[in-house]
Amino acid sequence: MNAQSPLGLIAGGGDLPQRIAEYVSREGREIFVLGVQGFVEDKLLNAFPSERISIGEIGKQMELLKRERCEDVVFAGVVRRPDFKSLKLDIRGAALLPKVLSAARKGDDALLRTLVTAFEAEGFRVVGADDVLGGLVVGPGALGELSPTDAHWVDIRKAADVAAAMGRFDIGQGAVSCDGLILAVEAQEGTDLMLKRCAELPPEIHGNEAGRLGVLVKRPKPQQERRIDLPTLGVATVRGAAAAGLAGIAVEAGGALVVDRDAVIAAADELGLFIYGFTADDVA
Repeated sequence: MNAQSPLGLIAGGGDLPQRIAEYVSREGREIFVLGVQGFVEDKLLNAFPSERISIGEIGKQMELLKRERCEDVVFAGVVRRPDFKSLKLDIRGAALLPKVLSAARKGDDALLRTLVTAFEAEGFRVVGADDVLGGLVVGPGALGELSPTDAHWVDIRKAADVAAAMGRFDIGQGAVSCDGLILAVEAQEGTDLMLKRCAELPPEIHGNEAGRLGVLVKRPKPQQERRIDLPTLGVATVRGAAAAGLAGIAVEAGGALVVDRDAVIAAADELGLFIYGFTADDVA
């Protein structure tokens, strides 16, 4: 990265873009935010130099980044797949649309790789949120007071296998296992709604506050473009797992980000859940 030039942040929803902007600013580097309309938080746009853009205005995005002298670009935050029939496009976006539509039929990861390639072809350096915020990356071992038991490891390995298998089909990054039974896999609805579905299952097949059972596992897809879409863990994820009666959360060490680490650990300890970074050897 070139820390002498402003960092361009293409921001969707959620807390991660705000964390990146605040960190970069504290480090003394300029930042310029392009907020994706319909997803970006207004507080982010109000706090930093910014412009609001449509996801289909690819040419405008590149022009604004060049105007602000941004050489490095990071994509962060939640952006759901748009309705391509009603998508607002500029000339550059329209020219890219055939490739985007072709990639979209292959899955979200192919779509992201197409966008990355387009920005790189224009001379930008696309970096990952983990490159900017190395402290957000989950390392191996427990993050809080609790660790998984032998029984929990059965569920971690089962859900990790299923998440990897689903990832090969570009379906999602997460799965929930309880007593060796897969309760849910993550698809387009995201982790929070998947956990809500688990909470609505009959109580006899998952845990409750009196006796937590089961584990949420999140890991990158095998073919994933890791600079854009690494799994992310926040306080909402911990609360959702607790509401579903789960015993803990396991994520791939080096392959997931934790937003607001201290608050996440405090919430997990208070609610009685473990958070654990597993390695390839752990789930082999």
